[in-house]
Amino acid sequence: MIALKFNALRGDMDERLQRLWVAVEAEAHGWGGVSLVAKATGMSRTTITAGLREISERRNSIPVPEPGGRRIRRAGAGRKPLTTTDPEVKKALDALVEPTTRGDPMSPLRWTCLSVRKLAQELGNQGHKVSPQKVADLLHELGYSLQANRKVIEGASHPDRNAQFHYINRTVKEFLQRGQPVISVDTKKKENLGDSKNAGQEWCPKGKPTEVEDHDFPKEELGKAIPYGIFDLANNKGWVNVGVDHDTPEFAVASIKRWWTEMGQTMYPKATELLITADGGGSNGYRSRMWKVALQGLSNDLGLAISAVHFPPGTSKWNRIEHSLFCHITRNWRARPLVSLEVVVNLIASTTTTKGLTVQAALDPRQFPLGLKVSDEALSKLNIERAPFHGEWNYTIRPINPDSI
Repeated sequence: MIALKFNALRGDMDERLQRLWVAVEAEAHGWGGVSLVAKATGMSRTTITAGLREISERRNSIPVPEPGGRRIRRAGAGRKPLTTTDPEVKKALDALVEPTTRGDPMSPLRWTCLSVRKLAQELGNQGHKVSPQKVADLLHELGYSLQANRKVIEGASHPDRNAQFHYINRTVKEFLQRGQPVISVDTKKKENLGDSKNAGQEWCPKGKPTEVEDHDFPKEELGKAIPYGIFDLANNKGWVNVGVDHDTPEFAVASIKRWWTEMGQTMYPKATELLITADGGGSNGYRSRMWKVALQGLSNDLGLAISAVHFPPGTSKWNRIEHSLFCHITRNWRARPLVSLEVVVNLIASTTTTKGLTVQAALDPRQFPLGLKVSDEALSKLNIERAPFHGEWNYTIRPINPDSI
C-alpha cells in the first residue's frame, strides 16, 4: 500500500516533497517505520531520517527554508547508488553470508560472528568500500533478516513415526467417543528455587525492575520444584503435582492417581477405562519396568483398565500437554522469581487462557527414592495386553483380581 501511494504521487512531487512524504509515512507507522517505508519506496534511510528531522524542526518552530529557497536538483543528479558504482558488491556480500560459505572451513568468516561491521570490514578487504549501515540495507534487499535458532530438527526419525501418530490419534478419538477419560502427561522442566532470573518481561514501575541475584546457582537449602502435569483433553483442564524429591516412575503414577482422586473421578463417574498419552522416555517412558508395575498398582486401586500410547523417540514436542498446558504456565510466571514452593504452586494454579483452560496444582512433599529395581518375576505378573502394532509403545494394563494373586 505504501509503494502504491508513493508511486501514484511521485511524478507530482519534487525532491523535498518526496522526502517529507516518506518521512510523514514513516512517522505514522511508528517503530520500524523508516525501514518499512525505505523498503517500499526505494528511498534511502538517510533521506527519510532527514525528512523526519525537518518535520521535527518545523514543530519546534525552528525556521525552515521556504521551498523556493531550497535547491531542487535536476533529475538524475546526486550521488549514484552503491550498486551502480559497484555492481559486484551484492554478489560479494551474498557469498559471505550464504550458508554453504559459512560451512566452508577455509572461509575467513567461518568462526566469526557475522555482524554488519565485520561484513563491512571483510568487503573492504575485497575492495568494496561500504558502511555497516549500507551492509544492513543490502542484506534486507537480498532477503536476509536477523533470526534466532529454532528447535525443529528431531534427529533420526523412526520408520513408523507417522504410523504411530495415526495410531495415537485414532485411539484418542475412540476413547473420547466412548466418553472415557484421555490424559496427556509429562514432567515439566525442574525449577531451582530462589531469587534467580526467570526469562520474560512483565510490567513494573519505570526504572524499578524486580531485582534478582546475578548468579543462578542452585540453593541446597531451598531445593527444587518438580512439576508433573496431567492434561485432560476432553475438558481442557490441567492438574500439576509439584514434587520436591525425584522424578521417578512412582512419582509419575502417584501424580496421575492424585489427579484422579482430586478431579478425574468427579468428571468421569462412569469411567471403566483410562487412556494415557506419554513421551517415549523419562519417568513415564515405555522402557521403564517400574512405570508399568506402578500402572498395574494404579489399575488395581482404581478398578480401571489403563491404556498407554507413547510418542516415538524424538517427538516429545508433539505431546498435547506441551502446547496446551506447559507453555501457558511458563508464560504466566515469566519474569517472576520462583522463590518458594508456595509461589510455584500459586503461579501454576492461577494459569488460565481465553479458550477456557483452568489448572489446579498442589504440593507433594513425599519422597520417591531412586534406584528401585523390578525383578523379572514381578514383571511377569503384570496383567498387560500389548497391541499388535508396536506393543512396546501401545499396551493396556487391566486390574488383577486379588484372589488370583
